[in-house]
Amino acid sequence: MSSTAPSPALPEKLAEIVDDFQAVEERDRLLLLLEFSRELADLPPAYGKHPELLEQVVECQTPLFLKVDVADDGARVDLHFSAPPEAPTTRGFASVLQQGLAGATAAEVLAVPDDTPDMLGLTRAVTPLRMRGMGAMLMRIKRQIAEQLGPGTAS
Repeated sequence: MSSTAPSPALPEKLAEIVDDFQAVEERDRLLLLLEFSRELADLPPAYGKHPELLEQVVECQTPLFLKVDVADDGARVDLHFSAPPEAPTTRGFASVLQQGLAGATAAEVLAVPDDTPDMLGLTRAVTPLRMRGMGAMLMRIKRQIAEQLGPGTAS
């Protein structure tokens, strides 16, 4: 891990992940993303039994659904994703966000820069459409947080 975070607005875990991507050669970044795809946590049983509680990210090329849980005081955010195993790029992006933002506060997640997907250095390894899908995941996460926290929440 490098001694400086890539952006002061990134929560520590996400900053470490971005550092990890930036530390490997560009040709190896896609392999790292595939490793993350295998680490995507399963949906909690409550969401698995009630898929209507998840929101589809239609900008993703594959069916990806997400749900954000925010503690009442905004002190903790948990992310849940559903993506098919045959979509490793999409699952990898979801896993990066899930692992990088797990346990962060709502304010920390809302402050994450919208260009964070670009910080992974994958823009030449994956299509622009897939990069937009990851950006859309982040935007939906922020919107769900703002909705759960109520009026006056910056997004």
